Amino acid sequence: MAAVTMPADLALVQRERLAFIDFRLFFLGSVSRGDIVGRFGVSPAVSTRDLALYRNVAPSNIFFDGSSKSYRIGPDFSPLFEHPLDRVLLALSKGFGDGLGGIPLVVPCEYAEPINRPIQKTLAAVTRAIAIRAAISISYTSVSGGESSREILPFALADNGLRWHVRAFDRRSSSFRDFVLSRISNPAALSGKGPEEGERPEDDEEWSVIVDLEVVAHPDSVRPEIAALDFPMENGILHLRARAALAGYVLRRWG
Repeated sequence: MAAVTMPADLALVQRERLAFIDFRLFFLGSVSRGDIVGRFGVSPAVSTRDLALYRNVAPSNIFFDGSSKSYRIGPDFSPLFEHPLDRVLLALSKGFGDGLGGIPLVVPCEYAEPINRPIQKTLAAVTRAIAIRAAISISYTSVSGGESSREILPFALADNGLRWHVRAFDRRSSSFRDFVLSRISNPAALSGKGPEEGERPEDDEEWSVIVDLEVVAHPDSVRPEIAALDFPMENGILHLRARAALAGYVLRRWG
């Protein structure tokens, strides 16, 4: 894709809307006027001008799909804006912080850098498939089986505190499984390969069932009352709720 140049006199608010368009295309595969209106509270006419400007600046990134009345990611897409991975994951998992702006820092804040960081293009391919309920082919490296080719139908992301996973139906094993995002390579969309009977998220019993967990201080702890100060315990018990598919991760995270 040829180098592109943003207009020098572009207002910050419009840059934020263009970044939102860029974000939606990259990570969800589509954007509509309604998406822009809902996110920023602008008029449909303003959203139309934003989309026209984006198409003018980066015509290879976007095309109009008349069947869905929305704009879709172009085959030669290259992001116009930098999308920091941590902000992307926040936007995808928490529903805020997308685009250029996010929430401004009001106090100094430092945190440990995550050890496991998925490749952004891999993440984008997976989330696009989630957004349109489509299958993708991947190469996956597992501890027990090494590298293999698989066809999966992803439907949700999950963070276990150490690694980001994608929950998906795996057509190779005919079962619902968790795939570590950083172990996925060569993702490719499979047109016309949507979920069939038994492959849909609602068919995943472990994902659908919510379990109640009770966590207590370790019996060998010298100061068990400290745990009650650190965590919102009631009568020495921390009550958690989690999907059955993620319960093991939750318990390991809490040690």
